Amino acid sequence: MIIRVEYDTLKGKKEQEKYMDEKNKQIEEILTRSVEAIYPTPEALKILLLSEKKLRIYVGIDPTATWVHLGHATNYFILKRLHNLGHKITVLVGDFTAMIGDPSDKNATRPKLTKEEVWENLKTYKEQIGKILDFSDTKNPIEFRFNSEWLGKLSFPEVIELAGHFTVQQMTERDIFRRRLEEKKPLYMHEFFYPLMQGYDSVALSADLEIGGRDQTFNMLAGRTLVRSYQNREKFVLVTTLLEHPITKEKLMSKSLGTGIALNEKPNDMFGKIMAIADESIIQLFTDCTTLSLLEIKKKQKELENGTNPRDIKIKLAREIVSFFHTTEEADKAEEYFTTLFSKGGVPEDIKTFPVARGDLFSDIAIATDILSSKSEFKRKIDEKAVRFTEDRKGERIIEDYQEKINASGALRIGKKIIGLKVE
Repeated sequence: MIIRVEYDTLKGKKEQEKYMDEKNKQIEEILTRSVEAIYPTPEALKILLLSEKKLRIYVGIDPTATWVHLGHATNYFILKRLHNLGHKITVLVGDFTAMIGDPSDKNATRPKLTKEEVWENLKTYKEQIGKILDFSDTKNPIEFRFNSEWLGKLSFPEVIELAGHFTVQQMTERDIFRRRLEEKKPLYMHEFFYPLMQGYDSVALSADLEIGGRDQTFNMLAGRTLVRSYQNREKFVLVTTLLEHPITKEKLMSKSLGTGIALNEKPNDMFGKIMAIADESIIQLFTDCTTLSLLEIKKKQKELENGTNPRDIKIKLAREIVSFFHTTEEADKAEEYFTTLFSKGGVPEDIKTFPVARGDLFSDIAIATDILSSKSEFKRKIDEKAVRFTEDRKGERIIEDYQEKINASGALRIGKKIIGLKVE
């Protein structure tokens, strides 16, 4: 059930109780599913959500690539739940801040983009995000805005005023800035302005709540500081979990690293990339990137704990995601394609195939074909169980020996990269 009616329009007591019960369930999911932290407190936000006040809520995204990935989808699924409760939703594209470059989680200065590059990148953002959010809703329209509307108009005195709300000490307390200073790596003045600019977005939008990943916590809290200073009121921050390998903590989705699964990925590619994700991340992807109920996800987790082959659960995950972002029919075809080509030992016709000699080391071939850059990286991928080989006419298996040699033709898959090997 999706709540789309106002409480005061309901007449009977049972009708009102049913409404409140359903609303409580939806709010509980908003406060817990894919959530890492809430500022100032989850309890305070819950009280606000239980009221009939319509909140102004937004998620920001910088167009640093032409695609939106599944990691971003986590935030938009939460926005979708909040929109279903009747709140005012804004998707904010950081066309201005993208030209500065977000220093979050960066060990070096991010290359600055030109205005032309930014606008080229964001051309299909609304279409991609629209796979989750309903931009066609006329009763409660979702706004799609750009922060150049206000940031591009700030005068120099206004920028100085903005900077005056923070100290250098506050900025250098930030892990990434402190680390660069300790390592004597360049830290440019303009990078300090990124959190100020993102924070000012909250002021310009009169936001009650901002949603973003853990790597955006500092920036979002800067917005909370500015809303207090400029507007003398509270702004809530909901920090979402990042998609990352639970053991290595390596990001599964990153625009800047060129990794991840785009929301507009072709069905076959989307299915295959999901199947290449570490088994340990299955439940998190179900939680963060699907609309499957938490009860159903718990059942999937129980199946894994009881010994069900992770590959079988991962196929269900891939089907769920491909069906959502495409269609059930396309998910059927993608599963058939994957099963035929990989599980039954085939090698895709559209991947590059390299001649190898029987007895060559997989590690040597991975480096020679530029899949990996070093033996140490190969060992790390082995430890992550991310190196798989599909021998002709046999199923896919995980390679667990650093020194394993090639004895047959087939397809080598390391993470999301696949090449064909032809023994000569």
